[in-house]
Amino acid sequence: MAPAATASPARPAAAAAAAAASPGKAKSLHDEHSVVLVLDYGSQYTQLICRRIREIGIFSMMFPGDASMVKSGAVGGEYGRMPILIQPGSTLYSHRAALDAPSPNVWMSHGDEAAALPEGFSCVARSEQGAVVAIECPGKKIFGLQYHPEVMHTEGGTDTIRHFLLDIAGVKADWTMAEVLETQLKLVAEQVGPEEHAICALSGGVDSTVAATLIHRVLGDRLHCVFVDHGLLRYKEAERVMATFTEHLHLPVTLVDDSAKMLAKLKGLTDPEAKRKCIGGHFIEVFDEYAKKLERELGIKPKFLVQGTLYPDVIESCPPPGSGQKHSHTIKSHHNVGGLPKDLQFKLIEPFRELFKDEVRAIGRLLGVPEAFIRRHPFPGPGMGVRILGDVTVGDRLDVLRAVDEIFIETIKEFGLYDQIWQAFAVFLPIKSVGVQGDQRTHSHVVGLRAVTSGDGMTADWYPFTPDFLRTVSSRICNKVRSVNRVVYDITSKPPSTIEWE
Repeated sequence: MAPAATASPARPAAAAAAAAASPGKAKSLHDEHSVVLVLDYGSQYTQLICRRIREIGIFSMMFPGDASMVKSGAVGGEYGRMPILIQPGSTLYSHRAALDAPSPNVWMSHGDEAAALPEGFSCVARSEQGAVVAIECPGKKIFGLQYHPEVMHTEGGTDTIRHFLLDIAGVKADWTMAEVLETQLKLVAEQVGPEEHAICALSGGVDSTVAATLIHRVLGDRLHCVFVDHGLLRYKEAERVMATFTEHLHLPVTLVDDSAKMLAKLKGLTDPEAKRKCIGGHFIEVFDEYAKKLERELGIKPKFLVQGTLYPDVIESCPPPGSGQKHSHTIKSHHNVGGLPKDLQFKLIEPFRELFKDEVRAIGRLLGVPEAFIRRHPFPGPGMGVRILGDVTVGDRLDVLRAVDEIFIETIKEFGLYDQIWQAFAVFLPIKSVGVQGDQRTHSHVVGLRAVTSGDGMTADWYPFTPDFLRTVSSRICNKVRSVNRVVYDITSKPPSTIEWE
Protein backbone atom coordinates (compact mmCIF):
# COMPACT_ATOMS: atom_id res chain seq x y z
CA MET A 1 0.00 0.00 0.00
CA ALA A 2 1.04 3.63 -0.30
CA PRO A 3 2.68 5.18 2.79
CA ALA A 4 0.13 5.76 5.53
CA ALA A 5 -0.95 9.18 6.75
CA THR A 6 -2.24 9.72 10.26
CA ALA A 7 -4.16 12.93 10.90
CA SER A 8 -4.28 14.54 14.31
CA PRO A 9 -5.45 17.98 15.38
CA ALA A 10 -3.08 17.82 18.35
CA ARG A 11 0.58 18.81 18.13
CA PRO A 12 3.24 16.10 18.53
CA ALA A 13 4.31 15.24 22.07
CA ALA A 14 7.89 16.37 21.41
CA ALA A 15 6.73 19.78 20.23
CA ALA A 16 4.39 20.15 23.19
CA ALA A 17 7.15 19.24 25.64
CA ALA A 18 9.55 21.72 24.04
CA ALA A 19 6.97 24.49 24.26
CA ALA A 20 6.26 23.72 27.91
CA ALA A 21 9.97 23.82 28.73
CA SER A 22 10.43 27.20 27.07
CA PRO A 23 7.47 29.44 27.98
CA GLY A 24 7.37 32.64 25.99
CA LYS A 25 9.67 31.33 23.27
CA ALA A 26 8.80 31.52 19.58
CA LYS A 27 6.85 28.59 18.23
CA SER A 28 8.44 25.88 16.11
CA LEU A 29 7.10 25.36 12.58
CA HIS A 30 4.65 22.72 13.78
CA ASP A 31 3.78 24.09 17.22
CA GLU A 32 0.02 24.40 17.86
CA HIS A 33 -0.88 23.40 14.31
CA SER A 34 -2.87 20.50 12.99
CA VAL A 35 -0.28 17.88 12.08
CA VAL A 36 -0.42 14.93 9.70
CA LEU A 37 2.21 12.23 10.22
CA VAL A 38 3.27 10.36 7.08
CA LEU A 39 4.80 6.95 7.77
CA ASP A 40 7.91 6.22 5.73
CA TYR A 41 8.71 2.73 4.45
CA GLY A 42 11.54 3.81 2.18
CA SER A 43 9.62 5.11 -0.85
CA GLN A 44 10.95 8.25 -2.53
CA TYR A 45 7.30 9.24 -3.08
CA THR A 46 6.77 9.62 0.68
CA GLN A 47 8.12 13.17 0.70
CA LEU A 48 5.72 14.06 -2.09
CA ILE A 49 2.77 13.00 0.06
CA CYS A 50 4.01 15.47 2.70
CA ARG A 51 4.19 18.15 0.02
CA ARG A 52 0.66 17.56 -1.28
CA ILE A 53 -0.74 17.75 2.26
CA ARG A 54 1.04 21.07 2.82
CA GLU A 55 -0.47 22.42 -0.40
CA ILE A 56 -3.86 21.94 1.20
CA GLY A 57 -2.75 24.15 4.12
CA ILE A 58 -1.94 21.43 6.67
CA PHE A 59 1.51 20.88 8.19
CA SER A 60 2.89 17.37 7.62
CA MET A 61 5.97 15.50 8.82
CA MET A 62 7.55 12.19 7.88
CA PHE A 63 8.24 9.47 10.46
CA PRO A 64 9.64 5.92 10.09
CA GLY A 65 6.96 3.30 9.53
CA ASP A 66 7.88 0.65 12.08
CA ALA A 67 4.37 -0.74 12.34
CA SER A 68 4.19 -4.48 11.67
CA MET A 69 2.53 -5.41 8.39
CA VAL A 70 1.38 -8.81 7.23
CA LYS A 71 1.84 -9.38 3.52
CA SER A 72 -1.18 -11.24 2.10
CA GLY A 73 -0.95 -12.75 -1.38
CA ALA A 74 1.59 -12.11 -4.01
CA VAL A 75 1.56 -10.97 -7.46
CA GLY A 76 2.52 -9.21 -10.53
CA GLY A 77 3.22 -5.51 -10.32
CA GLU A 78 1.46 -2.55 -11.87
CA TYR A 79 3.52 0.43 -13.00
CA GLY A 80 2.89 3.73 -14.70
CA ARG A 81 -0.31 5.55 -15.53
CA MET A 82 -3.51 3.53 -15.85
CA PRO A 83 -7.27 3.88 -15.19
CA ILE A 84 -9.05 2.59 -12.10
CA LEU A 85 -12.76 1.84 -11.67
CA ILE A 86 -14.31 3.49 -8.60
CA GLN A 87 -17.16 1.61 -6.95
CA PRO A 88 -20.36 3.56 -6.15
CA GLY A 89 -21.20 4.45 -2.53
CA SER A 90 -17.61 4.92 -1.38
CA THR A 91 -16.84 7.31 1.50
CA LEU A 92 -13.32 7.95 0.24
CA TYR A 93 -14.54 8.91 -3.22
CA SER A 94 -17.84 10.59 -2.28
CA HIS A 95 -16.39 13.94 -3.41
CA ARG A 96 -16.26 12.53 -6.96
CA ALA A 97 -19.97 11.68 -7.07
CA ALA A 98 -20.79 14.66 -9.27
CA LEU A 99 -17.89 14.04 -11.64
CA ASP A 100 -18.39 12.48 -15.07
CA ALA A 101 -15.25 10.33 -14.92
CA PRO A 102 -15.67 7.22 -12.70
CA SER A 103 -12.42 5.87 -14.17
CA PRO A 104 -9.63 8.38 -13.50
CA ASN A 105 -6.06 7.67 -14.58
CA VAL A 106 -3.72 7.16 -11.62
CA TRP A 107 -0.01 6.50 -11.10
CA MET A 108 0.86 2.90 -10.16
CA SER A 109 4.22 1.76 -8.77
CA HIS A 110 3.98 -1.46 -6.78
CA GLY A 111 4.73 -5.17 -6.92
CA ASP A 112 2.27 -6.44 -4.30
CA GLU A 113 -1.44 -7.11 -4.39
CA ALA A 114 -4.05 -7.51 -1.64
CA ALA A 115 -5.38 -11.05 -2.09
CA ALA A 116 -7.70 -10.88 0.94
CA LEU A 117 -9.15 -7.90 2.79
CA PRO A 118 -9.12 -7.43 6.59
CA GLU A 119 -12.42 -7.95 8.41
CA GLY A 120 -14.72 -4.96 8.08
CA PHE A 121 -13.02 -3.55 4.98
CA SER A 122 -14.49 -3.26 1.50
CA CYS A 123 -12.90 -2.73 -1.90
CA VAL A 124 -13.89 0.67 -3.33
CA ALA A 125 -11.68 0.78 -6.44
CA ARG A 126 -9.98 -1.71 -8.75
CA SER A 127 -7.41 -1.45 -11.52
CA GLU A 128 -8.35 -2.28 -15.10
CA GLN A 129 -6.79 -5.70 -14.44
CA GLY A 130 -9.13 -6.27 -11.51
CA ALA A 131 -6.60 -5.75 -8.71
CA VAL A 132 -7.71 -4.06 -5.46
CA VAL A 133 -6.35 -0.51 -5.42
CA ALA A 134 -8.46 1.16 -2.71
CA ILE A 135 -10.06 -0.17 0.47
CA GLU A 136 -11.93 1.45 3.32
CA CYS A 137 -13.49 0.88 6.71
CA PRO A 138 -15.42 4.12 7.32
CA GLY A 139 -16.43 3.10 10.84
CA LYS A 140 -12.78 3.04 11.92
CA LYS A 141 -11.84 5.87 9.54
CA ILE A 142 -9.14 3.70 7.97
CA PHE A 143 -8.48 3.95 4.25
CA GLY A 144 -5.82 2.39 2.05
CA LEU A 145 -4.59 3.05 -1.49
CA GLN A 146 -2.46 0.93 -3.81
CA TYR A 147 -1.55 3.86 -6.07
CA HIS A 148 -0.02 7.31 -5.62
CA PRO A 149 -2.52 10.19 -5.29
CA GLU A 150 0.39 12.56 -4.48
CA VAL A 151 1.93 12.25 -7.97
CA MET A 152 0.95 14.97 -10.44
CA HIS A 153 0.10 12.32 -13.08
CA THR A 154 -2.80 11.02 -10.93
CA GLU A 155 -6.03 12.72 -11.98
CA GLY A 156 -7.77 14.32 -9.00
CA GLY A 157 -5.14 12.95 -6.61
CA THR A 158 -4.78 16.12 -4.57
CA ASP A 159 -8.57 16.42 -4.35
CA THR A 160 -8.73 12.92 -2.86
CA ILE A 161 -6.09 13.81 -0.26
CA ARG A 162 -7.93 17.05 0.53
CA HIS A 163 -11.25 15.21 0.93
CA PHE A 164 -9.68 12.65 3.27
CA LEU A 165 -7.96 15.23 5.48
CA LEU A 166 -10.58 17.99 5.63
CA ASP A 167 -13.90 16.15 5.28
CA ILE A 168 -13.18 12.69 6.70
CA ALA A 169 -10.37 13.26 9.24
CA GLY A 170 -11.54 16.75 10.19
CA VAL A 171 -8.05 18.24 10.18
CA LYS A 172 -7.87 22.04 10.25
CA ALA A 173 -6.02 23.73 7.36
CA ASP A 174 -3.98 26.29 9.32
CA TRP A 175 -0.55 26.15 7.65
CA THR A 176 0.44 29.34 5.79
CA MET A 177 3.75 30.69 4.54
CA ALA A 178 3.06 34.08 6.11
CA GLU A 179 2.93 32.45 9.54
CA VAL A 180 6.02 30.32 8.78
CA LEU A 181 7.93 33.50 7.91
CA GLU A 182 6.96 35.24 11.16
CA THR A 183 7.83 32.13 13.18
CA GLN A 184 11.24 31.83 11.54
CA LEU A 185 12.06 35.48 12.14
CA LYS A 186 11.39 34.97 15.86
CA LEU A 187 13.29 31.68 16.01
CA VAL A 188 16.38 33.22 14.38
CA ALA A 189 16.29 36.20 16.74
CA GLU A 190 16.18 33.83 19.73
CA GLN A 191 18.84 31.46 18.38
CA VAL A 192 21.42 34.12 17.52
CA GLY A 193 20.71 36.60 20.27
CA PRO A 194 21.23 40.37 20.19
CA GLU A 195 25.03 40.48 19.74
CA GLU A 196 26.28 37.41 17.87
CA HIS A 197 27.25 37.43 14.17
CA ALA A 198 26.58 34.90 11.40
CA ILE A 199 28.07 33.95 8.04
CA CYS A 200 25.68 33.07 5.20
CA ALA A 201 26.71 30.67 2.46
CA LEU A 202 25.33 32.20 -0.74
CA SER A 203 25.30 30.02 -3.84
CA GLY A 204 23.39 32.41 -6.07
CA GLY A 205 20.38 30.09 -6.04
CA VAL A 206 16.86 30.83 -4.81
CA ASP A 207 17.12 28.92 -1.51
CA SER A 208 20.27 30.52 -0.07
CA THR A 209 19.28 33.95 -1.37
CA VAL A 210 15.86 33.87 0.31
CA ALA A 211 17.51 32.52 3.48
CA ALA A 212 20.00 35.40 3.44
CA THR A 213 17.21 37.94 2.91
CA LEU A 214 15.26 36.49 5.85
CA ILE A 215 18.26 36.40 8.21
CA HIS A 216 19.38 39.89 7.13
CA ARG A 217 15.99 41.23 8.19
CA VAL A 218 16.77 39.99 11.73
CA LEU A 219 20.52 40.55 12.05
CA GLY A 220 21.19 43.50 9.76
CA ASP A 221 24.93 44.20 9.55
CA ARG A 222 25.66 41.27 11.87
CA LEU A 223 25.12 39.00 8.84
CA HIS A 224 28.14 38.46 6.59
CA CYS A 225 27.25 36.85 3.26
CA VAL A 226 29.90 34.97 1.29
CA PHE A 227 29.57 34.02 -2.36
CA VAL A 228 32.26 31.51 -3.31
CA ASP A 229 33.48 31.22 -6.88
CA HIS A 230 34.70 27.63 -6.74
CA GLY A 231 35.49 27.51 -10.44
CA LEU A 232 32.39 25.43 -11.17
CA LEU A 233 29.95 28.23 -11.93
CA ARG A 234 28.03 28.82 -15.16
CA TYR A 235 29.05 31.35 -17.81
CA LYS A 236 29.46 34.81 -16.17
CA GLU A 237 27.54 33.52 -13.13
CA ALA A 238 29.65 35.39 -10.56
CA GLU A 239 29.18 38.75 -12.29
CA ARG A 240 25.44 38.31 -12.79
CA VAL A 241 24.72 37.08 -9.28
CA MET A 242 26.82 39.74 -7.54
CA ALA A 243 25.00 42.44 -9.52
CA THR A 244 21.65 41.08 -8.31
CA PHE A 245 22.82 40.93 -4.70
CA THR A 246 24.09 44.50 -4.61
CA GLU A 247 21.70 46.32 -6.97
CA HIS A 248 18.38 44.63 -6.17
CA LEU A 249 18.59 42.75 -2.85
CA HIS A 250 21.01 45.14 -1.12
CA LEU A 251 22.71 42.30 0.74
CA PRO A 252 26.23 42.67 2.24
CA VAL A 253 28.10 40.12 0.10
CA THR A 254 31.80 39.31 -0.22
CA LEU A 255 32.98 37.45 -3.32
CA VAL A 256 35.72 34.91 -2.60
CA ASP A 257 37.53 33.47 -5.62
CA ASP A 258 38.84 30.09 -4.52
CA SER A 259 38.61 28.34 -7.88
CA ALA A 260 42.28 27.35 -8.13
CA LYS A 261 42.25 25.44 -4.83
CA MET A 262 38.89 23.81 -5.53
CA LEU A 263 39.84 22.57 -8.98
CA ALA A 264 43.12 21.25 -7.62
CA LYS A 265 41.27 19.23 -4.98
CA LEU A 266 38.87 17.80 -7.55
CA LYS A 267 41.63 16.65 -9.87
CA GLY A 268 41.37 12.92 -10.41
CA LEU A 269 38.04 12.52 -8.58
CA THR A 270 35.45 10.76 -10.73
CA ASP A 271 33.01 9.24 -8.22
CA PRO A 272 29.91 11.48 -7.80
CA GLU A 273 29.73 11.03 -4.02
CA ALA A 274 33.43 11.77 -3.62
CA LYS A 275 33.04 14.96 -5.66
CA ARG A 276 30.04 16.17 -3.68
CA LYS A 277 31.74 15.58 -0.32
CA CYS A 278 34.96 17.20 -1.51
CA ILE A 279 33.10 20.31 -2.63
CA GLY A 280 31.03 20.47 0.58
CA GLY A 281 34.13 20.14 2.74
CA HIS A 282 35.96 22.82 0.76
CA PHE A 283 33.09 25.28 1.19
CA ILE A 284 33.41 24.91 4.95
CA GLU A 285 37.16 25.55 4.75
CA VAL A 286 36.46 28.81 2.90
CA PHE A 287 33.94 29.90 5.53
CA ASP A 288 36.35 29.00 8.33
CA GLU A 289 39.05 31.12 6.70
CA TYR A 290 36.63 34.00 6.17
CA ALA A 291 35.57 33.85 9.83
CA LYS A 292 39.23 34.06 10.92
CA LYS A 293 39.70 37.06 8.63
CA LEU A 294 36.73 38.84 10.25
CA GLU A 295 38.21 38.14 13.67
CA ARG A 296 41.67 39.41 12.66
CA GLU A 297 40.50 42.56 10.91
CA LEU A 298 37.30 43.53 12.76
CA GLY A 299 37.41 41.60 16.03
CA ILE A 300 34.25 39.72 15.01
CA LYS A 301 33.92 35.98 15.64
CA PRO A 302 30.83 34.55 13.88
CA LYS A 303 29.43 31.47 15.61
CA PHE A 304 26.66 30.69 13.12
CA LEU A 305 26.52 29.50 9.51
CA VAL A 306 23.34 30.11 7.49
CA GLN A 307 22.44 27.62 4.74
CA GLY A 308 19.49 27.35 2.36
CA THR A 309 19.06 23.61 3.04
CA LEU A 310 15.70 22.23 1.88
CA TYR A 311 13.67 19.22 3.02
CA PRO A 312 14.40 17.25 -0.19
CA ASP A 313 18.16 17.84 0.35
CA VAL A 314 17.89 16.18 3.76
CA ILE A 315 15.81 13.28 2.47
CA GLU A 316 18.02 12.45 -0.52
CA SER A 317 21.17 12.68 1.60
CA CYS A 318 19.74 10.04 3.99
CA PRO A 319 20.43 11.65 7.39
CA PRO A 320 22.05 9.71 10.24
CA PRO A 321 20.18 7.61 12.84
CA GLY A 322 17.94 9.66 15.08
CA SER A 323 16.71 11.89 12.26
CA GLY A 324 13.46 9.93 11.92
CA GLN A 325 14.16 8.79 8.33
CA LYS A 326 15.92 5.45 8.82
CA HIS A 327 13.96 3.64 6.11
CA SER A 328 15.09 5.96 3.33
CA HIS A 329 18.04 5.15 1.08
CA THR A 330 20.81 7.58 0.16
CA ILE A 331 20.15 8.92 -3.33
CA LYS A 332 23.01 11.43 -3.32
CA SER A 333 24.83 13.41 -0.63
CA HIS A 334 23.97 17.08 -1.01
CA HIS A 335 27.05 19.21 -0.31
CA ASN A 336 25.23 21.13 2.43
CA VAL A 337 24.09 17.96 4.24
CA GLY A 338 26.11 14.84 3.50
CA GLY A 339 29.19 16.89 2.58
CA LEU A 340 29.55 18.67 5.92
CA PRO A 341 32.54 17.71 8.13
CA LYS A 342 31.90 16.09 11.51
CA ASP A 343 33.97 18.73 13.33
CA LEU A 344 31.99 21.71 11.99
CA GLN A 345 32.98 24.80 13.98
CA PHE A 346 29.72 26.66 13.33
CA LYS A 347 26.20 26.27 14.67
CA LEU A 348 23.88 25.86 11.70
CA ILE A 349 20.90 28.09 10.93
CA GLU A 350 18.72 26.39 8.31
CA PRO A 351 15.34 28.14 8.24
CA PHE A 352 14.07 26.06 5.31
CA ARG A 353 15.18 22.60 6.43
CA GLU A 354 11.54 21.48 6.71
CA LEU A 355 10.32 23.23 3.55
CA PHE A 356 10.06 22.47 -0.17
CA LYS A 357 11.37 24.80 -2.88
CA ASP A 358 7.98 26.21 -3.90
CA GLU A 359 7.34 27.07 -0.23
CA VAL A 360 10.67 28.91 -0.13
CA ARG A 361 9.70 30.78 -3.28
CA ALA A 362 6.46 31.84 -1.57
CA ILE A 363 8.46 33.16 1.40
CA GLY A 364 10.79 34.96 -1.01
CA ARG A 365 7.81 36.79 -2.49
CA LEU A 366 6.67 37.80 0.99
CA LEU A 367 10.17 39.17 1.64
CA GLY A 368 10.14 41.18 -1.58
CA VAL A 369 12.76 39.19 -3.49
CA PRO A 370 12.43 40.14 -7.21
CA GLU A 371 10.16 37.77 -9.14
CA ALA A 372 12.75 37.29 -11.90
CA PHE A 373 15.17 35.95 -9.32
CA ILE A 374 12.58 33.74 -7.62
CA ARG A 375 11.74 32.12 -10.97
CA ARG A 376 15.38 31.18 -11.63
CA HIS A 377 15.95 27.51 -12.36
CA PRO A 378 17.63 25.57 -9.53
CA PHE A 379 21.43 25.37 -9.71
CA PRO A 380 23.27 22.84 -7.52
CA GLY A 381 25.86 23.99 -4.98
CA PRO A 382 28.52 21.74 -6.55
CA GLY A 383 27.75 23.45 -9.86
CA MET A 384 29.38 22.09 -12.99
CA GLY A 385 31.22 19.60 -10.80
CA VAL A 386 28.22 17.25 -10.94
CA ARG A 387 27.39 18.05 -14.56
CA ILE A 388 30.74 16.83 -15.84
CA LEU A 389 30.74 13.05 -15.72
CA GLY A 390 34.19 11.90 -14.69
CA ASP A 391 37.23 14.09 -14.09
CA VAL A 392 36.62 17.86 -13.82
CA THR A 393 39.21 19.70 -15.91
CA VAL A 394 39.51 23.27 -17.13
CA GLY A 395 39.47 23.95 -20.87
CA ASP A 396 38.44 20.77 -22.60
CA ARG A 397 35.57 20.09 -20.18
CA LEU A 398 34.59 23.07 -17.99
CA ASP A 399 34.87 25.70 -20.71
CA VAL A 400 33.07 23.51 -23.23
CA LEU A 401 30.21 22.81 -20.83
CA ARG A 402 29.83 26.47 -19.90
CA ALA A 403 29.55 27.46 -23.56
CA VAL A 404 27.04 24.70 -24.34
CA ASP A 405 24.94 25.45 -21.26
CA GLU A 406 24.76 29.17 -22.11
CA ILE A 407 23.59 28.44 -25.66
CA PHE A 408 20.95 26.01 -24.37
CA ILE A 409 19.50 28.41 -21.78
CA GLU A 410 19.55 31.42 -24.11
CA THR A 411 17.76 29.43 -26.82
CA ILE A 412 15.11 28.34 -24.29
CA LYS A 413 14.54 32.00 -23.37
CA GLU A 414 14.45 33.03 -27.04
CA PHE A 415 11.66 30.47 -27.68
CA GLY A 416 9.74 31.78 -24.62
CA LEU A 417 9.96 28.48 -22.75
CA TYR A 418 12.00 29.37 -19.66
CA ASP A 419 9.07 29.72 -17.22
CA GLN A 420 7.46 26.49 -18.47
CA ILE A 421 10.50 24.49 -17.40
CA TRP A 422 11.50 23.64 -13.82
CA GLN A 423 15.18 23.14 -14.62
CA ALA A 424 17.35 22.97 -17.74
CA PHE A 425 21.07 22.38 -18.16
CA ALA A 426 23.79 20.70 -20.21
CA VAL A 427 25.87 17.67 -19.21
CA PHE A 428 29.39 16.84 -20.36
CA LEU A 429 29.63 13.15 -21.28
CA PRO A 430 33.00 11.37 -20.95
CA ILE A 431 32.91 10.02 -24.50
CA LYS A 432 33.84 11.15 -27.99
CA SER A 433 32.15 10.41 -31.28
CA VAL A 434 33.15 10.48 -34.93
CA GLY A 435 31.66 13.30 -36.97
CA VAL A 436 32.21 15.40 -40.04
CA GLN A 437 32.66 19.17 -39.84
CA GLY A 438 33.91 21.32 -42.68
CA ASP A 439 34.24 18.25 -44.93
CA GLN A 440 36.72 16.76 -42.49
CA ARG A 441 36.52 13.85 -40.04
CA THR A 442 36.29 14.85 -36.39
CA HIS A 443 36.53 12.89 -33.17
CA SER A 444 34.90 15.27 -30.71
CA HIS A 445 32.91 15.65 -27.51
CA VAL A 446 29.32 14.58 -26.90
CA VAL A 447 27.05 16.67 -24.68
CA GLY A 448 23.65 15.89 -23.22
CA LEU A 449 20.78 18.33 -22.68
CA ARG A 450 18.30 17.95 -19.81
CA ALA A 451 15.06 19.90 -19.28
CA VAL A 452 12.30 18.86 -16.90
CA THR A 453 8.91 19.96 -15.63
CA SER A 454 8.07 19.55 -11.96
CA GLY A 455 6.11 21.04 -9.09
CA ASP A 456 8.67 20.55 -6.34
CA GLY A 457 11.62 18.62 -7.73
CA MET A 458 10.65 15.37 -6.00
CA THR A 459 9.25 13.92 -9.23
CA ALA A 460 9.84 15.27 -12.71
CA ASP A 461 9.13 14.59 -16.36
CA TRP A 462 11.17 15.56 -19.40
CA TYR A 463 10.06 18.62 -21.32
CA PRO A 464 8.66 17.83 -24.82
CA PHE A 465 10.58 20.30 -26.99
CA THR A 466 9.41 20.68 -30.57
CA PRO A 467 11.60 19.27 -33.36
CA ASP A 468 12.23 22.86 -34.46
CA PHE A 469 13.69 23.80 -31.07
CA LEU A 470 15.88 20.69 -30.87
CA ARG A 471 17.12 21.22 -34.41
CA THR A 472 17.95 24.88 -33.65
CA VAL A 473 19.77 24.32 -30.37
CA SER A 474 21.74 21.34 -31.69
CA SER A 475 22.86 23.30 -34.74
CA ARG A 476 23.90 26.31 -32.66
CA ILE A 477 25.92 24.19 -30.21
CA CYS A 478 27.81 22.28 -32.91
CA ASN A 479 28.50 25.44 -34.92
CA LYS A 480 29.59 27.66 -32.01
CA VAL A 481 31.39 25.09 -29.87
CA ARG A 482 33.69 23.49 -32.41
CA SER A 483 34.92 20.75 -30.08
CA VAL A 484 31.38 19.29 -29.86
CA ASN A 485 30.02 17.25 -32.77
CA ARG A 486 27.08 15.43 -31.19
CA VAL A 487 24.13 16.54 -29.00
CA VAL A 488 21.70 14.18 -27.25
CA TYR A 489 18.51 14.93 -25.28
CA ASP A 490 17.66 13.13 -22.03
CA ILE A 491 14.04 11.86 -22.06
CA THR A 492 14.02 10.09 -18.69
CA SER A 493 11.62 10.99 -15.89
CA LYS A 494 12.33 11.14 -12.14
CA PRO A 495 12.06 8.39 -11.04
CA PRO A 496 13.79 6.27 -12.27
CA SER A 497 16.53 8.87 -12.79
CA THR A 498 17.31 11.94 -10.68
CA ILE A 499 17.16 15.38 -12.26
CA GLU A 500 20.93 15.90 -12.10
CA TRP A 501 23.12 13.21 -13.65
CA GLU A 502 25.37 12.96 -10.58
